[in-house]
Amino acid sequence: MSATGAAPVLLRAVGASRAFGAVTAVDDVTMSVAPGEVVGLLGANGAGKTTLIRLLLGLLPATSGEVELLGGPPDRERRRRLGYVPQGLGLYGDLTVAENLAFAVNAYGAPVPGLPPSLRASSGLLVRDLSLGLQRQLAFLAALAHGPDVLVLDEPTSGVDPLARAALWDTIREQADRGVGVLVTTHYMQETAQCDRLLLMSRARLVAQGSVSDIIGTTTAYAVRTDDWAAAFAALNAAGEPVMLAGRDVRVADSDPVRLRGILSAAGLAADVRAVPATIEERMMALARETESAGA
Repeated sequence: MSATGAAPVLLRAVGASRAFGAVTAVDDVTMSVAPGEVVGLLGANGAGKTTLIRLLLGLLPATSGEVELLGGPPDRERRRRLGYVPQGLGLYGDLTVAENLAFAVNAYGAPVPGLPPSLRASSGLLVRDLSLGLQRQLAFLAALAHGPDVLVLDEPTSGVDPLARAALWDTIREQADRGVGVLVTTHYMQETAQCDRLLLMSRARLVAQGSVSDIIGTTTAYAVRTDDWAAAFAALNAAGEPVMLAGRDVRVADSDPVRLRGILSAAGLAADVRAVPATIEERMMALARETESAGA
Protein backbone atom coordinates (compact mmCIF):
# COMPACT_ATOMS: atom_id res chain seq x y z
CA MET A 1 0.00 0.00 0.00
CA SER A 2 2.95 2.37 0.56
CA ALA A 3 3.97 4.29 -2.53
CA THR A 4 7.62 4.13 -3.61
CA GLY A 5 9.55 6.96 -1.98
CA ALA A 6 6.71 7.83 0.39
CA ALA A 7 7.44 8.42 4.07
CA PRO A 8 7.36 5.16 6.03
CA VAL A 9 4.24 4.39 8.03
CA LEU A 10 4.32 2.25 11.15
CA LEU A 11 0.58 1.94 11.76
CA ARG A 12 -2.10 2.37 9.13
CA ALA A 13 -5.82 1.81 8.74
CA VAL A 14 -7.66 2.38 5.46
CA GLY A 15 -11.45 2.26 5.61
CA ALA A 16 -11.21 -0.09 8.58
CA SER A 17 -14.47 -1.23 10.17
CA ARG A 18 -15.35 -3.77 12.82
CA ALA A 19 -18.84 -4.96 13.66
CA PHE A 20 -20.00 -7.17 16.51
CA GLY A 21 -23.31 -8.47 15.25
CA ALA A 22 -25.54 -5.45 14.69
CA VAL A 23 -23.18 -3.11 16.58
CA THR A 24 -20.45 -1.30 14.63
CA ALA A 25 -17.55 -0.51 16.98
CA VAL A 26 -15.24 1.01 14.34
CA ASP A 27 -16.75 2.54 11.23
CA ASP A 28 -14.67 3.30 8.10
CA VAL A 29 -11.58 4.68 9.88
CA THR A 30 -8.51 5.82 7.91
CA MET A 31 -5.45 6.91 9.92
CA SER A 32 -1.69 6.45 10.21
CA VAL A 33 1.28 6.86 12.54
CA ALA A 34 4.75 7.65 11.19
CA PRO A 35 8.19 7.24 12.83
CA GLY A 36 9.04 9.84 15.44
CA GLU A 37 5.52 11.20 15.95
CA VAL A 38 3.22 10.97 18.95
CA VAL A 39 -0.39 10.62 17.86
CA GLY A 40 -3.12 11.03 20.46
CA LEU A 41 -6.30 9.00 20.02
CA LEU A 42 -9.18 10.71 21.84
CA GLY A 43 -12.85 10.01 22.38
CA ALA A 44 -15.40 9.21 25.04
CA ASN A 45 -15.77 5.74 26.52
CA GLY A 46 -17.32 3.52 23.86
CA ALA A 47 -16.14 5.70 20.96
CA GLY A 48 -14.18 2.79 19.45
CA LYS A 49 -10.60 3.64 20.48
CA THR A 50 -9.65 0.30 22.03
CA THR A 51 -11.31 -1.68 19.24
CA LEU A 52 -9.33 0.32 16.66
CA ILE A 53 -6.12 -0.44 18.56
CA ARG A 54 -6.95 -4.15 18.60
CA LEU A 55 -7.50 -4.04 14.82
CA LEU A 56 -4.15 -2.33 14.26
CA LEU A 57 -2.37 -4.95 16.37
CA GLY A 58 -4.07 -7.89 14.69
CA LEU A 59 -5.83 -8.91 17.89
CA LEU A 60 -9.15 -8.58 16.05
CA PRO A 61 -9.80 -9.02 12.31
CA ALA A 62 -11.37 -6.10 10.49
CA THR A 63 -14.87 -6.70 9.15
CA SER A 64 -13.90 -4.56 6.15
CA GLY A 65 -11.04 -2.31 5.10
CA GLU A 66 -7.33 -2.86 5.69
CA VAL A 67 -4.84 -2.44 8.53
CA GLU A 68 -1.05 -2.49 8.49
CA LEU A 69 1.56 -2.82 11.19
CA LEU A 70 5.11 -1.94 10.12
CA GLY A 71 4.30 -2.14 6.43
CA GLY A 72 2.31 -5.35 6.33
CA PRO A 73 -0.34 -7.46 8.01
CA PRO A 74 -0.08 -7.41 11.82
CA ASP A 75 1.34 -10.90 12.18
CA ARG A 76 3.38 -12.37 15.01
CA GLU A 77 6.74 -11.44 13.48
CA ARG A 78 5.81 -7.77 13.10
CA ARG A 79 4.37 -7.68 16.60
CA ARG A 80 7.85 -8.56 17.90
CA ARG A 81 8.83 -4.99 16.94
CA LEU A 82 5.93 -3.53 18.90
CA GLY A 83 5.68 -2.23 22.45
CA TYR A 84 2.14 -2.40 23.81
CA VAL A 85 0.70 -1.26 27.13
CA PRO A 86 -3.01 -2.18 27.26
CA GLN A 87 -5.53 -0.63 29.64
CA GLY A 88 -5.17 -3.68 31.89
CA LEU A 89 -1.34 -3.31 31.74
CA GLY A 90 -0.75 -6.94 30.71
CA LEU A 91 0.97 -7.85 33.98
CA TYR A 92 0.51 -10.98 36.09
CA GLY A 93 -0.60 -10.15 39.62
CA ASP A 94 0.62 -13.45 41.09
CA LEU A 95 4.18 -12.99 39.76
CA THR A 96 6.77 -10.70 41.29
CA VAL A 97 8.10 -7.56 39.65
CA ALA A 98 11.27 -9.36 38.58
CA GLU A 99 9.35 -12.40 37.29
CA ASN A 100 6.97 -10.23 35.25
CA LEU A 101 9.85 -8.37 33.64
CA ALA A 102 11.81 -11.55 32.88
CA PHE A 103 8.74 -13.20 31.35
CA ALA A 104 8.02 -10.18 29.13
CA VAL A 105 11.52 -9.70 27.76
CA ASN A 106 12.20 -13.42 27.30
CA ALA A 107 9.24 -13.52 24.91
CA TYR A 108 11.24 -11.15 22.67
CA GLY A 109 14.64 -12.74 23.28
CA ALA A 110 15.88 -9.52 24.86
CA PRO A 111 18.12 -9.18 27.92
CA VAL A 112 16.44 -8.30 31.19
CA PRO A 113 16.99 -4.58 31.88
CA GLY A 114 17.94 -3.22 35.25
CA LEU A 115 15.15 -1.92 37.42
CA PRO A 116 14.93 1.83 38.07
CA PRO A 117 15.33 2.95 41.71
CA SER A 118 11.55 3.34 42.09
CA LEU A 119 11.06 -0.39 41.36
CA ARG A 120 14.29 -1.87 42.69
CA ALA A 121 13.09 -2.14 46.28
CA SER A 122 9.92 -3.86 45.08
CA SER A 123 11.66 -6.47 42.91
CA GLY A 124 10.47 -9.40 45.02
CA LEU A 125 6.93 -8.15 45.60
CA LEU A 126 3.91 -9.57 43.84
CA VAL A 127 2.62 -7.13 41.23
CA ARG A 128 -0.86 -7.18 42.74
CA ASP A 129 0.63 -5.63 45.90
CA LEU A 130 2.12 -2.64 44.06
CA SER A 131 0.55 0.79 43.72
CA LEU A 132 -1.00 1.56 40.34
CA GLY A 133 1.79 4.03 39.62
CA LEU A 134 4.48 1.40 40.11
CA GLN A 135 2.51 -1.12 38.05
CA ARG A 136 2.39 1.36 35.16
CA GLN A 137 6.13 1.99 35.42
CA LEU A 138 6.73 -1.75 35.23
CA ALA A 139 4.40 -2.13 32.23
CA PHE A 140 6.30 0.67 30.44
CA LEU A 141 9.64 -0.92 31.23
CA ALA A 142 8.48 -4.30 29.91
CA ALA A 143 7.09 -2.71 26.72
CA LEU A 144 10.36 -0.85 25.99
CA ALA A 145 12.91 -3.47 26.98
CA HIS A 146 13.28 -4.98 23.47
CA GLY A 147 13.70 -1.62 21.70
CA PRO A 148 10.42 -1.54 19.73
CA ASP A 149 9.86 0.50 16.56
CA VAL A 150 6.30 1.44 17.49
CA LEU A 151 4.54 1.96 20.82
CA VAL A 152 0.80 1.60 21.38
CA LEU A 153 -0.32 2.88 24.76
CA ASP A 154 -3.96 2.58 25.85
CA GLU A 155 -4.54 5.12 28.63
CA PRO A 156 -1.03 4.70 30.07
CA THR A 157 -1.38 7.50 32.64
CA SER A 158 -4.88 6.72 33.91
CA GLY A 159 -5.07 6.84 37.70
CA VAL A 160 -1.48 8.05 38.08
CA ASP A 161 -0.51 11.15 40.08
CA PRO A 162 0.66 14.27 38.18
CA LEU A 163 4.39 13.73 38.84
CA ALA A 164 4.25 10.13 37.66
CA ARG A 165 2.26 11.20 34.58
CA ALA A 166 4.92 13.78 33.73
CA ALA A 167 7.65 11.14 34.07
CA LEU A 168 5.79 8.72 31.80
CA TRP A 169 5.35 11.46 29.18
CA ASP A 170 9.09 12.20 29.37
CA THR A 171 9.63 8.53 28.47
CA ILE A 172 7.15 8.75 25.58
CA ARG A 173 8.88 11.83 24.15
CA GLU A 174 12.30 10.19 24.52
CA GLN A 175 11.07 7.24 22.47
CA ALA A 176 9.65 9.51 19.76
CA ASP A 177 12.95 11.44 19.64
CA ARG A 178 14.75 8.22 18.72
CA GLY A 179 12.30 7.55 15.87
CA VAL A 180 9.66 5.38 17.54
CA GLY A 181 6.09 6.04 16.40
CA VAL A 182 3.63 6.32 19.30
CA LEU A 183 -0.14 5.93 19.35
CA VAL A 184 -1.55 6.87 22.76
CA THR A 185 -5.04 7.25 24.22
CA THR A 186 -5.73 9.56 27.14
CA HIS A 187 -8.63 11.11 29.03
CA TYR A 188 -6.46 13.96 30.34
CA MET A 189 -7.05 16.86 27.98
CA GLN A 190 -3.93 18.70 29.15
CA GLU A 191 -1.90 15.80 27.75
CA THR A 192 -3.03 16.60 24.22
CA ALA A 193 -0.34 19.30 24.20
CA GLN A 194 2.24 16.50 24.36
CA CYS A 195 0.99 15.02 21.08
CA ASP A 196 2.13 16.01 17.60
CA ARG A 197 -1.25 15.17 16.12
CA LEU A 198 -4.67 14.14 17.39
CA LEU A 199 -7.33 11.71 16.14
CA LEU A 200 -10.83 12.22 17.53
CA MET A 201 -13.35 9.38 17.53
CA SER A 202 -17.07 9.60 18.25
CA ARG A 203 -19.67 6.85 17.89
CA ALA A 204 -17.17 4.55 16.11
CA ARG A 205 -16.11 7.13 13.50
CA LEU A 206 -13.05 9.32 13.11
CA VAL A 207 -14.58 12.81 13.22
CA ALA A 208 -11.49 15.06 13.26
CA GLN A 209 -7.71 14.92 13.06
CA GLY A 210 -4.80 17.34 13.14
CA SER A 211 -3.19 19.61 15.73
CA VAL A 212 -5.15 21.05 18.65
CA SER A 213 -5.55 24.36 16.79
CA ASP A 214 -6.58 22.56 13.59
CA ILE A 215 -9.33 20.68 15.40
CA ILE A 216 -10.64 23.59 17.44
CA GLY A 217 -10.69 25.76 14.32
CA THR A 218 -13.29 28.50 14.60
CA THR A 219 -15.34 26.80 17.31
CA THR A 220 -16.48 29.31 19.91
CA ALA A 221 -17.46 28.67 23.49
CA TYR A 222 -19.54 30.92 25.72
CA ALA A 223 -18.68 31.73 29.31
CA VAL A 224 -21.65 32.28 31.58
CA ARG A 225 -20.97 34.34 34.68
CA THR A 226 -23.68 34.57 37.29
CA ASP A 227 -24.03 34.67 41.06
CA ASP A 228 -25.71 31.25 41.03
CA TRP A 229 -23.47 29.11 38.82
CA ALA A 230 -25.07 25.84 40.01
CA ALA A 231 -28.55 27.00 38.97
CA ALA A 232 -27.18 28.23 35.62
CA PHE A 233 -25.53 24.88 34.98
CA ALA A 234 -28.71 23.00 35.87
CA ALA A 235 -30.92 25.20 33.65
CA LEU A 236 -28.63 24.95 30.62
CA ASN A 237 -28.11 21.22 31.08
CA ALA A 238 -31.86 20.63 31.35
CA ALA A 239 -32.30 22.55 28.08
CA GLY A 240 -29.92 20.15 26.31
CA GLU A 241 -26.98 22.53 25.98
CA PRO A 242 -23.44 21.03 25.91
CA VAL A 243 -22.51 22.66 29.21
CA MET A 244 -19.28 22.22 31.16
CA LEU A 245 -17.72 23.60 34.33
CA ALA A 246 -14.28 25.18 34.57
CA GLY A 247 -13.99 25.81 38.29
CA ARG A 248 -17.19 27.80 38.91
CA ASP A 249 -17.31 29.18 35.39
CA VAL A 250 -20.14 27.70 33.35
CA ARG A 251 -19.14 27.20 29.71
CA VAL A 252 -21.17 26.13 26.69
CA ALA A 253 -19.55 25.00 23.43
CA ASP A 254 -20.77 25.86 19.95
CA SER A 255 -24.15 27.31 20.88
CA ASP A 256 -26.30 30.37 20.26
CA PRO A 257 -25.80 33.19 22.79
CA VAL A 258 -29.33 34.50 22.25
CA ARG A 259 -30.74 31.07 23.11
CA LEU A 260 -28.47 30.83 26.18
CA ARG A 261 -29.63 34.18 27.48
CA GLY A 262 -33.25 33.14 26.92
CA ILE A 263 -32.80 29.92 28.90
CA LEU A 264 -31.14 31.75 31.78
CA SER A 265 -33.74 34.52 31.79
CA ALA A 266 -36.57 31.97 31.87
CA ALA A 267 -34.88 30.42 34.91
CA GLY A 268 -34.85 33.81 36.63
CA LEU A 269 -31.07 34.16 36.41
CA ALA A 270 -29.18 37.35 35.63
CA ALA A 271 -26.03 36.38 33.76
CA ASP A 272 -23.26 37.74 31.58
CA VAL A 273 -22.78 35.59 28.43
CA ARG A 274 -19.69 36.25 26.38
CA ALA A 275 -17.70 34.46 23.66
CA VAL A 276 -14.37 32.88 24.68
CA PRO A 277 -11.82 30.68 22.86
CA ALA A 278 -12.92 27.04 22.88
CA THR A 279 -10.84 24.27 24.42
CA ILE A 280 -10.14 20.90 22.79
CA GLU A 281 -12.53 19.26 25.25
CA GLU A 282 -15.31 21.64 24.22
CA ARG A 283 -14.62 20.96 20.55
CA MET A 284 -14.83 17.24 21.25
CA MET A 285 -18.19 17.74 22.94
CA ALA A 286 -19.46 19.76 19.98
CA LEU A 287 -18.28 17.11 17.50
CA ALA A 288 -19.89 14.34 19.52
CA ARG A 289 -23.14 16.28 19.52
CA GLU A 290 -22.93 16.77 15.75
CA THR A 291 -22.24 13.06 15.21
CA GLU A 292 -25.14 12.07 17.45
CA SER A 293 -27.49 14.40 15.58
CA ALA A 294 -26.33 13.04 12.21
CA GLY A 295 -26.91 9.46 13.37
CA ALA A 296 -30.31 10.14 14.90
